[in-house]
Amino acid sequence: MSRSLNKIMLIGNVGNDPEIRTTSNGAKVAQLNLATTRTWNGPGGDRQEKTEWHRCVLWNGKGSGLADIVERYVRKGDRLYVEGRVEYRQWQDKEGQTRYTTEINVREMLMLSSRGGASADGETGGSRPRSQVERTRTPAASSAASGGDFEDFPEALADEDDDLPF
Repeated sequence: MSRSLNKIMLIGNVGNDPEIRTTSNGAKVAQLNLATTRTWNGPGGDRQEKTEWHRCVLWNGKGSGLADIVERYVRKGDRLYVEGRVEYRQWQDKEGQTRYTTEINVREMLMLSSRGGASADGETGGSRPRSQVERTRTPAASSAASGGDFEDFPEALADEDDDLPF
């Protein structure tokens, strides 16, 4: 078989507020750094920890408004699941030196933060009102968190003023 696969799945915390840009042809792109941390016990039984940083790029594209969602709802400290492919790029900088970067071209994203944008000190990040932060949760996440299903929250199904982009 001559097929190949370039797929990555990450669960981590956003390290900085996303950077949103618009290309010359009008396409919106979001860029963020995602931290994943692994821990293990060393040979002496001491706890070891290593954090890896991943540069993630999210585009608005064919039916996907990922950059818009990131711009509107994702803040530093949020926990995300991202799925996409690894891409390596190189370019010449102003001094003529060749630069290299590794990026995750994200195709799917799930917001896993229960409060959306909570920082280490417990404050909600950005200028999102709490009611809007709470509405960024997916129904599945709300259901799983409460241990019940939609019958426990009938007002959630009746709310027609939902401005979620998905």
